[in-house]
Amino acid sequence: MPMNALLGNPTGQTAEHAHTGAWIATVLRSRIADGQLTPGTKLSEQALSVSLGVSRNTLREAFSTLVSEGMVKRIANRGVFVASPTSDDVREIYRVRRMIEPAAVLWGEVSPSALDAMDAIVVEATAAREAGSVSRMATANQVLHRAVIAMSGSASLDTLMTRVLAQMRLVFHGMASAPDFHTHYVHRNVALVDQLRAGQRTEAAEGLRRYLNAAETELLGHLDA
Repeated sequence: MPMNALLGNPTGQTAEHAHTGAWIATVLRSRIADGQLTPGTKLSEQALSVSLGVSRNTLREAFSTLVSEGMVKRIANRGVFVASPTSDDVREIYRVRRMIEPAAVLWGEVSPSALDAMDAIVVEATAAREAGSVSRMATANQVLHRAVIAMSGSASLDTLMTRVLAQMRLVFHGMASAPDFHTHYVHRNVALVDQLRAGQRTEAAEGLRRYLNAAETELLGHLDA
């Protein structure tokens, strides 16, 4: 299955929701998570209202939702722009991730189909590392952690993780000057899946917390520098 499909990109499902602000927010959030909208990108009301087939009022409603989530920011007399996360944003992202991801590993449903999907993701991540593709590694990483939360079976947590992953994609853009950032997390993802397949859930959860701590420290060090 394509990585974008695993990320849950909703852009093809427009029939019922296409003219609601909440749905447009979902579309834009997904584009951020997918790397299509990068930090600093100006979101043109005119261009988006035409391309998405919605009114400007509906688009403004979506913008308000994304502003409240820290995905975009309004600048007086200039417009709406995709946000660039700060160090405080990174700390908040990892507070959330440390609470929900290890819990999903410990208590979620580790089904054979879930494990097979995770195996496919880490195979893609490994191939991306060998090819030196930072964007593919970043996407595979996003997809794997979304799959971890999916084990919880909770639609609310899945929605929350979608927002977190969109924020993470914005953080990853700030690591463009450190292209090896993703490479040394690929083997951690492989180890996580191996532990889940072996039934070592406590070890997997503890390892995931260490993983998240290390990633947060590295990201903050880069941003502070």
